[in-house]
Amino acid sequence: MIFDVGECLVDETTEYGTWADWLGVPRHTFAAMFGAVIAQGRDYREVFQEFQPGFDLYKEREKRAAAGKPEHFDEDDLYPDVRDALAALRADGLWLGIAGNQTVRAGGILRELFTPNVDLIGTSDDWGASKPHQAFFDRVAEVVPAEPGEMLYVGDRVDNDITPARTAGMHTALVRRGPWATIQWNNQDAKKLPTFRVESLLELSPLIRDFNERER
Repeated sequence: MIFDVGECLVDETTEYGTWADWLGVPRHTFAAMFGAVIAQGRDYREVFQEFQPGFDLYKEREKRAAAGKPEHFDEDDLYPDVRDALAALRADGLWLGIAGNQTVRAGGILRELFTPNVDLIGTSDDWGASKPHQAFFDRVAEVVPAEPGEMLYVGDRVDNDITPARTAGMHTALVRRGPWATIQWNNQDAKKLPTFRVESLLELSPLIRDFNERER
């Protein structure tokens, strides 16, 4: 099984707060605009354009790094259920991977946090392909030692995670946390597309065991 990163494993509250600080915008104002953009079905990167037209996210990341304020997350930013959920799934004998839309720097942080607890860590910057494009999920299918129909992709977004993973032939789990899942949770695709809908990653181990028993 493969996990998304932001708002699946990592709570991005602090990171987006630092972006609000960088833009000189009150954090609650930035958060309100963020939710509005998501609710309108727009790309989250448009949030930055609302406050600073012409904003280039990659260039601004470089400026932040040069100013000694690079993107950062650590153990304190992991959701509380992550470590126990991964341990339970590993005890079940499952192959575990992490793959999401992340920078090379973020990939390095993920490797520090999760090696050797998972079998693979891949990022969009590593692969030159990002979600929801099919090339990203084609890459996942190439590197995971299983057939797509044997894979479970876990994420918080219907549009970026569940729908394209389903199109790639994978099973999916939608976890209800973060702005996207909170906003999308009750729409029809969120209700009908995922193999599992969970409030916590700790629910996955028993659900997968029951699913596999039924499929035998």
